[in-house]
Amino acid sequence: MSSYSDASSRPGTSDPVQPPGAAVDPGPPAGQTTGPDDSRRVSLLLGLLFGLAGMGSSSAAVAIPLISEDFGVGPGTATWVISLYALMLAVTTAVYGRISDLVGIRWPLLFGVSMMTTGALLAAASPSFELLLVARLLQGAGAAAVPTLGVAVLNGRYSGVSRGLALGRLAAVAAAVSCLGPLLGGLIEHQLGWRAVMALPVLGLAVVPVLWHALSAEGSGARLDLLGALLVAVTAAGAVLLVQSPSTGIVVAVTGAVLLVLGTPVTAARVRRKPHGFLPLAVVRNGAVVRSASAAASVPAAWFALLVGVPAVLVPRGWEPWQVGLLLVPSAVMAFAVPRFAGPMIENRGPRRSLVVSTAIATVAMLVAASGAGLVAAQGGAVGPALIGVGVLLVTIAFGLGQPAMSAAVADAVEPDVRGVALGVATLVFLVGGSIGSAVVGGVGAVLGVGWALAILALLPLGGLAVLARRG
Repeated sequence: MSSYSDASSRPGTSDPVQPPGAAVDPGPPAGQTTGPDDSRRVSLLLGLLFGLAGMGSSSAAVAIPLISEDFGVGPGTATWVISLYALMLAVTTAVYGRISDLVGIRWPLLFGVSMMTTGALLAAASPSFELLLVARLLQGAGAAAVPTLGVAVLNGRYSGVSRGLALGRLAAVAAAVSCLGPLLGGLIEHQLGWRAVMALPVLGLAVVPVLWHALSAEGSGARLDLLGALLVAVTAAGAVLLVQSPSTGIVVAVTGAVLLVLGTPVTAARVRRKPHGFLPLAVVRNGAVVRSASAAASVPAAWFALLVGVPAVLVPRGWEPWQVGLLLVPSAVMAFAVPRFAGPMIENRGPRRSLVVSTAIATVAMLVAASGAGLVAAQGGAVGPALIGVGVLLVTIAFGLGQPAMSAAVADAVEPDVRGVALGVATLVFLVGGSIGSAVVGGVGAVLGVGWALAILALLPLGGLAVLARRG
C-alpha cells in the first residue's frame, strides 16, 4: 500500500483532514485551477452549517431524560430519538452524493437543509413520542446533505494548499460546534424546555443563502440506484432494531431480525445483479475498503454511545442538562486541536496505523467512561463524572483521527474512477456505527445499566483492531 503522502498528491484523493462523519468527494480533476480566494469564509460557513447539523444529535442527547419523562416512555426507548436520527444520517449520506452527480450541489443542499429544518420544527411541536420519532427520521434524512455536500463544495471549488486549509477549518468548526451542542442545549432547556432544544438546527437555514454563490448547479448525469439505497436502509435498520430491542420488547426484536435476515441476501443479490449500483461490487469486494470502514465504525459507535450515555447517567443523579454540557466543553476545545496533529500523523505514519491508534484510543475511552458511570451509580462523588469527562475527551480525539484516517485508507485502496463511491460507502458504514452505539446504550443499558453497555462497546474497537490486523 502506498504512503498517505503519495495518495494525497494524486488528483482526486481526499485531503489529510476531513470532518467527522463526512462523505468525501473524489476531488477536482487533474489540472483544475484554484477557485476564488474566498476559501476562509466559505469553509467557516460550511463548518458552522455542519456543526448545526451535528447538534441534531449532540444537543438533543441532553434532552433524552426529559423526553422520557414527558412522554412516559423508558429511557431506553427514548434513545430512539438519537438512534433513528443517526441511522437516517448514515443511509442517506451516500444518496445525496449520487443526487449531486445528477443536478449539482446547490439544490440538493437547499433541499436537505430545508428537510432538516422541517424535521426540527416538527420534533419541537410533536404531541406524541411516535410523531417525534417520525420528525427525527425526517431531520436525519435532511441533515445528511450537509457532511456529504459540504466537503464536495470545498473539493470542487479549491485545490492544493487552499483546499487543505479549507477542509481543516471546516473540520475544526464543525467538531467544536457539535461538541458545544450539549452545553447550548442544556442552557436552552433550562430556560425554554426541551422542545426549544429540538428546534436548534433550524439556524442552518440562515446559512445557505450566504453560501449560495459558492454552490455548483451543474451535474454529470449519473444514475441513482434508489432500490439499492432502500435495501441498504432496510438492512441497516434491522441491525439497529435488533440491538436496541432489549428496551423495547419482542416485537421490535423480531422485526429487526426479519429485516436483517431477509435484507442481507437480497442486498447481496442486488449488488451482484447491479455491480455499478448503490453498493458497487468493486468496492464491496475490496478488502482494504471493508476493513478500514468496519474498523473505523467503532469510533462513531463510541461517540454516539457517550452522547446518549452521559446524560442518562448524570441527569438522574441531580445534574442539570447545562451542567452535563459544561462537563463536555473541554472536548470542544480538543476538537479544534485534533486536526493539527491528525493530518501529520496520517501522512507520517500512514492511514492504517493511524486507524489502529484511533481504535485503541476509543477502547480506552469506553473503559474509562464505563468506570466513571459505575462509580456514579455506586457512590456518586466527583471522581465518576471526571472519568466520564475524560472518556468523552478521548473519544473526541479518536473521532477526529479515525475519520480522516479511514478516508485516506479507502482512497489509497481503490482506483480513481470509483474513489468517490468507495468513500461514500465507507462513510455509510462509519455512520451506521453511530446508530448502533446509541442503540446499545438504549437497549443493553436499559437492562444491565449504562456502565455495562459502555464496557460492552469497548469490544467494538478491539474488534476493529483485529480486523485491521488481517491482510489480503
